[in-house]
Amino acid sequence: MVWAYIRENHVPYNALHDRGGYRSIGCAPCTRAVREGEDERAGRWWWESGVKECGLHTGWVPADFRLGGR
Repeated sequence: MVWAYIRENHVPYNALHDRGGYRSIGCAPCTRAVREGEDERAGRWWWESGVKECGLHTGWVPADFRLGGR
């Protein structure tokens, strides 16, 4: 349903979705196609072990979001 909406309404999206294997897309240096059998986030920060995040998410979340206010 999401992809139908995107196409019907001409919503811009990352062209890597059309190439196949890119189920989790980040910045160019931190993203590779996922191989068959790999987790969908395996293509992100593949050289890291443990938590694989960009560092933008520091654990701080506004109270509004924690309480479901938005």
